[in-house]
Order: sequence, then structure tokens, then C-alpha cells
Amino acid sequence: MRRWWLAGLGLAMAWIGQAQAGATFDAVRARGSVVCGVNQGVAGFSAPDSRGEYRGLDADFCRALAAALFGDPSKVRFVATSSQNRFTMLQSGEIDVLARNATQTLQRDSALGLNMAGVNFYDGQGFLVRRSANVTSARQLDGATICMQPGTTSELNVADYFRANRMRMTPVLIERPDEFVAAYAAGRCDVMTQDASQLASYRATALQNPNDHVLLPDRISKEPLGPMVRHGDDQWFDVVKWVLAGMIEAEELGITQANVDEMLRSTNPTIQRALGVTPGFGRALGLDERWLYNAIKAVGNYGESFERNLGSGSPIGLPRGLNDLWTRGGLMYALPLR
Repeated sequence: MRRWWLAGLGLAMAWIGQAQAGATFDAVRARGSVVCGVNQGVAGFSAPDSRGEYRGLDADFCRALAAALFGDPSKVRFVATSSQNRFTMLQSGEIDVLARNATQTLQRDSALGLNMAGVNFYDGQGFLVRRSANVTSARQLDGATICMQPGTTSELNVADYFRANRMRMTPVLIERPDEFVAAYAAGRCDVMTQDASQLASYRATALQNPNDHVLLPDRISKEPLGPMVRHGDDQWFDVVKWVLAGMIEAEELGITQANVDEMLRSTNPTIQRALGVTPGFGRALGLDERWLYNAIKAVGNYGESFERNLGSGSPIGLPRGLNDLWTRGGLMYALPLR
């Protein structure tokens, strides 16, 4: 029995050593920067500003990840990905993490060999129409011409929805976001369909007269969006997952970009663990003990990032809704930092 127990312990230790070897983690640390795959341009999530710097909820996450790894949010290189090449770029190692408002699905988690590191936005597919069409429900879209992006969950969702409701539609597939919006604006299609948050972004920032367009109330799918990494590197997966969880936990604990230095003096044991005053959690991830302090100091907590990029402090003006904290009726519930 003792020999079997020792053999099992040896195998467990070997597995732990292998899991912590961290090929991606080691490569990122050696390079001195993280390569983050983002959207080509969706305001509120990731889009270049007037100086060419990416801004948005996903861009903030990439900077928070860089700050946790290196203590410097500028140690990130943004790479624009399309709906067609985003997963192959992650699979091939061209990017280290995909933070591109991408839906997490069984197929992507299994057949595509990707790990979902958590949800940073709970969404659903919707429809944007011209106000002049006097359409108030998706059930009135029978016979419509619909613009959608290929390689997304939108194609299957729309096909399923129209088939289930015995309606007809003509798809117009356009890959690039700017061309996608331009086609709708030019009248090539009656409707745009995409995640509702993206449609709200396009209406607020890409269409000339936002009030001339209506986001229908229907949601025909569940679209949990969040960062993804490749299978096969548990250490890197852990780092990406816990940076996101840490940003949500910081909001729960009331830790903000403005008060994070003051919070270092807190006597709350959970805050002490989160900010590295009580050591051990940084070491468990292979990071500096102040990994989360550095991330929050760089971009703020999850709620601050949401408000700045998508909420009332932004041109998009989305309510928190499902993306509010669980203590306020939302679904954002951080894994415990302990």
C-alpha cells in the first residue's frame, strides 16, 4: 500500500510540475509583453481612439493583464482579429489571449481547443432596424434582408430563429465591422443582427442619426462573452482567469482605482489577501504579490471599466443589467480569492 501511495504521490507531483511549467506563461514573461487579440473596432469593447490606442472593456482587460504580469499596463501589444481568423490566430500562437467580445460555446471549448477564462459581458443577439420601418418585434421581420457577420454565432442563431418561427429571410454576409455598418446605412439590408451590445455601439458611434434606428427588445440567444486561451497551459489559463475574477472581486470589495492605495491599510482579511498585503496568492499564480493591486491601479475595477466604456459615462449608455454585481441583481459573481 505504501508503494502504491508513494507512486501516486509521485505522479501527482509530476502532473503539478507539468501543469506549472507554463509554456505560454514563460514565453510571455520572456518577451516582456502580452499579445492580446482584439476586435477590429467595436466602440465600448475594443476600438482605436484618435491616437490609435485601443480603448474599451476588452482593451482594459488586456492592460489589466499586462499590469498584473509586469506591473506596467503598457506592456501589451494589441492585434486586430476578424470574426474569421480570431480562433486560428489563438490556436497558432500568434496571440496569447483572445479578448474580443467572443461568445463562449461548447464547440469552441472542446473541438477548437480553447479555454474560457470567465465572462466579462453577458449579452444576447438582437436586431437593429430603421425607425421608419415601424417594426416593434422580431416576429415582424418575415422576408427581411439581414446583414450579419460570417464566422459568428449570429448566423446559426438567426437561421434557427427564422426556421422555428416559419419565417423567411435573406442573409447578407459582411466580415469587416465598418463595411458591415456601411452596408446597413446604405440600405443593402433592412436589418442588422449581432450581439445587442455591439448593435448599441454601432447605433451610438457609427450611424449618423442614432435616433433614426431602433434596437428591438427581442433577444434570441445567450451570448456570454469573455477572454479565451489555448488548451494545454494551466498556468497561463489561471493567470487570465484570476485577473478577470480579481477585477470583479475588487468591485465587490469597494476597491477602486482612486482608493486602492488607501485600501492597502485595510484590516479586512479579504482585502489584505486580494491586494497582496497577506502574501501567498501572487506566488500561487507565479506573479508578484501585488498583481491585483497593479491591475486595479492601472484600469480600475470591473464596474469602473464598464461605466467608462459602455455605461452612462460613455456614448453607448448601456445599463448594467445582467452585468451588474450579484448583490444588485446581476450575474457578476467573482470566484473567491482565498
